[in-house]
Amino acid sequence: MLAFGISGLPAMGASSSSARRCGLSRTWALLLLLLLLLLLGVEGALRGKDNGEALPESIPSAPGTLPHFIQEPDDAYIIKSNPIVLRCRAAPAMQIFFKCNGEWVHQNEHFSEETTDESTGLKVREAYINVTRQQVEDFHGPEDYWCQCVAWSHLGTSKSRKASVRIAYLRKNFEQDPQGKEVPLEGMIVLHCRPPEGVPAAEVEWLKNEEIIVAAEDENIDTRADHNLIIRQARLSDSGNYTCMANNIVAKRRSLSATVVVYVNGGWSSWTEWSNCNVRCGRGWQKRSRTCTNPAPLNGGAFCEGMSVQKITCTSLCPVDGAWEAWSEWSVCSPECEHLRVRECTAPPPRNGGKFCEGPNQESENCTEGLCIHDIENATDIALYSGLGAAVITVAVIVIGVTLYRRSQSEYGVDVIDSSALTGGFQTFNFKTARQGNSLLLNSSMQPDLTVSRTYSGPICLQDPIDKELMTESSLFNPLSDIKVKVQSSFMVSLGVTDRSEYQRKTHSGTFPHDSNRTFNSIHTKNKAAYIQNLSTLCKQNEMRTTGVFGHLGGRLGIPNTGVSLLIPHGAIPEEISWEIYLSINQGESSLQPEGSEVLLGPEVTCGPPEVTVSTPFALTIPHCAEVNSEHWNIHVKKKKHQGKWEEVMSVEEETTSCYCLWDPYACHILLDSFGTYAIMGESLSDCSVKELKVAVFGSMSCNSLDYSLRVYCVDNTPCAFQEVISEERQQGGQLLEEPKLLHFKGNTFSLQISVLDIPPFLWRIKPFTACQEVPFSRVWRNNQQPLHCAFSLERYTPATTQLSCKICVRQVKGHEQILQIQTSILETERETIPFFAHEDSNFPVQMGPQAFKIPYSIRQRICATFDMPNAKGKDWQMLAQKNSFNR
Repeated sequence: MLAFGISGLPAMGASSSSARRCGLSRTWALLLLLLLLLLLGVEGALRGKDNGEALPESIPSAPGTLPHFIQEPDDAYIIKSNPIVLRCRAAPAMQIFFKCNGEWVHQNEHFSEETTDESTGLKVREAYINVTRQQVEDFHGPEDYWCQCVAWSHLGTSKSRKASVRIAYLRKNFEQDPQGKEVPLEGMIVLHCRPPEGVPAAEVEWLKNEEIIVAAEDENIDTRADHNLIIRQARLSDSGNYTCMANNIVAKRRSLSATVVVYVNGGWSSWTEWSNCNVRCGRGWQKRSRTCTNPAPLNGGAFCEGMSVQKITCTSLCPVDGAWEAWSEWSVCSPECEHLRVRECTAPPPRNGGKFCEGPNQESENCTEGLCIHDIENATDIALYSGLGAAVITVAVIVIGVTLYRRSQSEYGVDVIDSSALTGGFQTFNFKTARQGNSLLLNSSMQPDLTVSRTYSGPICLQDPIDKELMTESSLFNPLSDIKVKVQSSFMVSLGVTDRSEYQRKTHSGTFPHDSNRTFNSIHTKNKAAYIQNLSTLCKQNEMRTTGVFGHLGGRLGIPNTGVSLLIPHGAIPEEISWEIYLSINQGESSLQPEGSEVLLGPEVTCGPPEVTVSTPFALTIPHCAEVNSEHWNIHVKKKKHQGKWEEVMSVEEETTSCYCLWDPYACHILLDSFGTYAIMGESLSDCSVKELKVAVFGSMSCNSLDYSLRVYCVDNTPCAFQEVISEERQQGGQLLEEPKLLHFKGNTFSLQISVLDIPPFLWRIKPFTACQEVPFSRVWRNNQQPLHCAFSLERYTPATTQLSCKICVRQVKGHEQILQIQTSILETERETIPFFAHEDSNFPVQMGPQAFKIPYSIRQRICATFDMPNAKGKDWQMLAQKNSFNR
């Protein structure tokens, strides 16, 4: 080829010489140079490969234009081991060859055919080659394997675009799998997905519950952002299992499924109307309620916060039926031999819709027994003499009554006494005694008169209940004494009558802490004898410490009649190891000093030994005396350190992972992982914070056979605090005179007043200035579980008086009030006891293994297996807690 091109050069030079045109010499020189370069390029192409590839020996010449490509080779991917075909078509073209990675493809590897375009008459040439996987893998270059077409015509060559050839693949593992989420209703859901690496790049589509998500059909769903699934506003129907699906021409890959739960937080419905007052008359309450159904919590959503029931007090005027007064005296006998008497409906008159008196308001009868006298003068004389006689009798009765009254009041004076002149610091105290008809009825079967009015003009005295000396007339203002004399009555509990009475194992189904007020249960008189509990024996058996040996099976340890217990779960102690566990209540003065407005709400409890380690938390139950309300109390649990200092381990509102507290109305259940000494402290947040106090009245005869001592206790409403009262009264021979009652003592800084009311005149008397005692607020609020009591001394007029009837009023100034009705016999043979029921934990202070748990271990395992795993429908521990009204 090169020789042919060079040999042609002289011929062209001769032709130009014969023309002898000087102006064209340069043109011919340029043409010769271009021809030479073209021939050199063709020769180089023919030598492109070592294997002897070559272009055609001659290129036909024909008139036309440069070739243009009708079809250029496209990018291709080799799938597995299947070769791919690259095609190109050009017109007009005399020859087409492929060049791959800068080197010509051998002519033998080409496949070509030629056709004529009927519309233009131009020759169309098509060529194609096969590219194998091996060729692509053997190529190592800075870029992908590529090929292009080169087409020739008589005017020159044209090149097609470069087509890349790559091996297609898709890896198995996703670079990022979507993660499950829990989102609130109308919240945004974003599920991230990064598909596996692949060539060509994988396309992503999303599946919900194995069905393809079509984003175009739902404006709320967007899948365009980096393969992520975005749900703008979550709906309940969007809950489900989501899967990311990646695919290309090679394979499909599935990600791990992500569970999406759309939950609904509960919302309160509207309040209902207030109910009617629960009592027909007097002071009661009415309530309204709402439900957590607007909407109801769903799929594990939070339960509504706040109270579902509200109560307010209401007062209804009681209807009072009218009653007749006594008949008047008979009138003077009339000329018709009749006399009259009348009565009025004014004792009392009907009020507030009460019924009017039934029967006639007057009556008449013959006054001469049938012997009618019509003489007017005689009739007038008879009436005159009758009137004089009645007047004389009336005056005599009045004189006798006044004389007796003055004698009865000669020693102590009147009921209303202005003591400011004597003491300077005392104020007057006025009380009205009961109506004479009621105060003298001392039969224990009679109902007490609860309608007696009383008026207070202020506190009467400040009494120190610790003083034990007997008050005498010379020491008029000293505290009253506590006298160790045994007295029983129809409403008393025996305190030390006998030391042989056995401890009753049978407990009452309604005893505290399950009953509503955690006080004593009352029963009818005919059933009293069956459940009498001897407090002397009870206190002797009630030690404030108990021990038990526990192993891998766990168990329960409780101090009888205190409400304090320890529950060790199954598996907390390793197998083949046993520990002697003890539980005690710290008696005496507490080492815990309250800070600021803190108060001690329960006993200090110690469990040990401290070196015991448990694998799962144990439950310590401590009773408390607070009326639980997070708006009024801030509750803390404190632990005593080795140096004797106390530190806070948790707050009920801010729980920790090492200490969890479940607070119910009567006790605090604490989950702990270490033994030690614990106490419950409460910080008052408002004046509405309430401590529950148990009010009890004990009585006993004094050394003087005519004196009788009343002792009123106000202690924190915990079983262990009342045990100390029982123990103290047992030593003094005291007798419980009435069932204890609850007093709600507010943290409003107002003091406590205790007074004796309605003492029967002519039978009993109380020494002046001792009918009311006042206790400062701080002494009641910060008593630190120590018993607080006031003593009153009563005196009989004669030894013949064997019945005592009065009322004990315990009230907080501007606060709650309780009245205890005392009706008792002070004779030993006529006394009856009030039943006292032991706490439910007194039967089995130590329970080992399975018998300590209400649910068998195998069933507990099944329950845990059911509720431990999160469930898309919300059937887990959280929903179970909500169904049982637990707020956490």
